[in-house]
Amino acid sequence: MTRKRDFNPHSYYHVIMRGNNRQPIFKTKEDMFELKRTLLHVHADYPFTMLAYCFMTNHYHLLIKPLRDPLDKIMQRINKRYSISYSKRYGHVGQIYQKRYFAKEVDSRLGLLTLSSYIHRNPIETKVPMVERLELYPYSSFPLYADEDKPAPPFLDRTQLRQWLPEPFDQTNTAYAVYCLSYRQSAEEDPHAKLFDV
Repeated sequence: MTRKRDFNPHSYYHVIMRGNNRQPIFKTKEDMFELKRTLLHVHADYPFTMLAYCFMTNHYHLLIKPLRDPLDKIMQRINKRYSISYSKRYGHVGQIYQKRYFAKEVDSRLGLLTLSSYIHRNPIETKVPMVERLELYPYSSFPLYADEDKPAPPFLDRTQLRQWLPEPFDQTNTAYAVYCLSYRQSAEEDPHAKLFDV
């Protein structure tokens, strides 16, 4: 466990949470749904906003900003609720997470734009892409940018990223989706990231 960290309440953070010992802890549709349901439940009591999210098989990414409560408190609620649910579903004993979550402050508009694209591209940046087309991956916020007619969860803000697109992109969510598909991004990650294939 790492020591308690100080957080800027006005910033977004790139949060990564990984399964213990490289194990998949989001391996079925039901697991993915339960994680999303967990976010909705926690958001109702501890409000936050997100610009992007992506659930993979053994980790997840959030680009999140707390609106009232410290990030530590929000993440504790999310991870505890999902862990209890997972243990009940699978009869699992012991911790399911590798360690405490990784969190990195993102302090610029360009950083948020780049980081959100990095998060959204996760399903096609694996050794074997998980989908042929990124809009077909249902466990991230990317399809909700690619098609604005799809309903978004209340914590997802689809109004900001498009405003920061560079020329020649239009300031629309469709253009943002094209931006994500056009550029391969990099980001600072948890030092343990290289241990994980997906």
